Amino acid sequence: MDIQKSSTLLSSMVIMAFVLSACSFSAAQPTPTPAFTDTPKPTATITLTPTKTPRPSPTPRPTKTPNLAATERTDSFNAEAQSYFDKGYLTSASGKFKEFDDFKTEWAQLNWFRWWPLDQKAGDFFITAHFKWESAFQNADTSGCGFIFDLTADSLYYAVFLDRTDVIFLTKTANGVRSVGKTRGTGKVNFGSPAEADFTIITKGAYAYVLVDGELIGEYTLSQSKPLHGDLALTVLSGTNKDYGTRCEMSNIHIWTPNE
Repeated sequence: MDIQKSSTLLSSMVIMAFVLSACSFSAAQPTPTPAFTDTPKPTATITLTPTKTPRPSPTPRPTKTPNLAATERTDSFNAEAQSYFDKGYLTSASGKFKEFDDFKTEWAQLNWFRWWPLDQKAGDFFITAHFKWESAFQNADTSGCGFIFDLTADSLYYAVFLDRTDVIFLTKTANGVRSVGKTRGTGKVNFGSPAEADFTIITKGAYAYVLVDGELIGEYTLSQSKPLHGDLALTVLSGTNKDYGTRCEMSNIHIWTPNE
């Protein structure tokens, strides 16, 4: 099983006062730092052991099988890439796909999230999946399924979550965690509980596009100082400590990267 990580949430929708410390790829497992604190703590290593064992990290499916269904699926993927290129989200429609097994897990630690690496690095790319999510508490805080990209060995990253009312887009740099600003779109959605939707992130240079059910919800400006080339991961943000916390299911997970 791949190493599983967790980190605290910094959301513009919730007032928090805490310091997120750098995670490491070590086996140390100290007591987690609470998300809400009256006085920020200086440092803490965050490496959590789940209370309920999640499924192993998704593994790639074979991308080529000599049958009609596989051909039709490839045609569908190519049409998807072409549509994003036509809308200006990609610099090219020519690329390759990788599929992953369906993923399901539960996570119960309020305002914290965990991630499961996909063993896939990418610069320009898109990743998409069908999300189903719900929380044990009907009025749970911000929570949902998401993706992480540009993940580095020292746990710097971009993280994007689909909540019931908002798209939460964060970045962690050496200076801490902050929200990523929109250049267009509302970043707003409207779902009940349980909820489900198709969720897509597309990156092109210093811009990221977030689509929900095929519709552009927001365009976001990324760092101008370095190109993207980190790992991709699946992630779940918990909105409650109650019972199973937040449950997330992902299906039809696939990634597109341009031909080199």
